[in-house]
Amino acid sequence: MAAAERDVLALSGGVGGAKLALGLADILQPGRLHVLVNTADDFSHLGLHISPDIDTLVYTLSGRANEAQGWGIEGETWQALSALEELGGDAWFKLGDRDLATHLWRTRQMAGGVPLSVFTAAMARRLGIDSHIYPMTDDAVRTTVNTDRGDLPFQHYFVRDRCEPAVTGFSFDGISAAAPNGEVMRLLQQDAFGQIVICPSNPFVSVDPILQLPGLSQALVKAQARVVVISPIVGGMALKGPAAKMMTELGMHATAVEVARHYCDHYPGLMDYFVIDETDATLAAAIRELGVNVAVAPTIMKNRAHKQELARFTLDLARAG
Repeated sequence: MAAAERDVLALSGGVGGAKLALGLADILQPGRLHVLVNTADDFSHLGLHISPDIDTLVYTLSGRANEAQGWGIEGETWQALSALEELGGDAWFKLGDRDLATHLWRTRQMAGGVPLSVFTAAMARRLGIDSHIYPMTDDAVRTTVNTDRGDLPFQHYFVRDRCEPAVTGFSFDGISAAAPNGEVMRLLQQDAFGQIVICPSNPFVSVDPILQLPGLSQALVKAQARVVVISPIVGGMALKGPAAKMMTELGMHATAVEVARHYCDHYPGLMDYFVIDETDATLAAAIRELGVNVAVAPTIMKNRAHKQELARFTLDLARAG
């Protein structure tokens, strides 16, 4: 089978990863895209199981996402949240009325014994998505952000406290006992993927939880497919989210060089190519000194065409001899 016809595996967090995943889905034949999604951001809120990164990806690929906002559903209403706030309820996490339906049904299904992976696949089919979406694990892994205000569950740090506390580190509770998604591991062992893409997601709280699952990074290194990583840092800034702020607070320079160094130090042999934005072209030499192949391309995805162009560039890079 020609490389261009083989399936593609993408690793993704939330908004940034979902953008590139949409571009990949657009240019690939139906069913060829497989996306392994971070679930360490999942949490229980108002008795509901919330999976923010999975939902962002599903809403994006199904054409339901609120693109201007970056999360949630286009045309959302907020009557339930408003009523909850009037009653004095815990309303810091913004649950829209249509979004609420997702959480209600997922929680009911999982309480009845349906694994998160089975529910996610069924939800994607119901919403007309032909790509394969997998939670990174069916086991509970939860990100704790160590800060100058104490240890915080990720969503408390990210949403409730608006990323204001200074970060000192991270831990992923339950990760040592968690099993990576079985279907993705099976496909990796069969060398089913022609290309593997790590989307421009936060390396510390979106990608690290996936790669630190027992056996997952090793399986990626062993796979015959080239691994292409896209930097989420452009011109010293994160296009979405707190990655640059986290890097500064951890004593790192907020540059694409340091992102590449992070992957090299923690996952040796993983990357075949590291993609940086044209803005950071002068950093290419420093990244090559780390022993990494560097490619330069426009990585800021302002519209659907940009998403497709970056997806095409990434796959062409992975197919290169």
